[in-house]
Amino acid sequence: MEKMGEQIALARLRRNLSVNLVAERSGISRTTLWAIENGSPNVAFGSYAKVLLALNLADDLLLIAQDDVVGRRMQDLKLPVRKRATKDI
Repeated sequence: MEKMGEQIALARLRRNLSVNLVAERSGISRTTLWAIENGSPNVAFGSYAKVLLALNLADDLLLIAQDDVVGRRMQDLKLPVRKRATKDI
């Protein structure tokens, strides 16, 4: 969460947007935005999403677990292995 908060703060600063403006656009308080930028795990994930929307970074949410290598490997291990009998000619 700390890394995400840091990246959100950097994105806000790169865009030269104030805490007040991003909080207002997100529909959250300045205190909540500060908590997000500090990586607080006590903030609802919906608030993180609202801030990403306000910063025009909502597409990044769609990338979460897009390439789930570990999950795919685990899924592959559970696939049934079909064995065929040899054909008699």
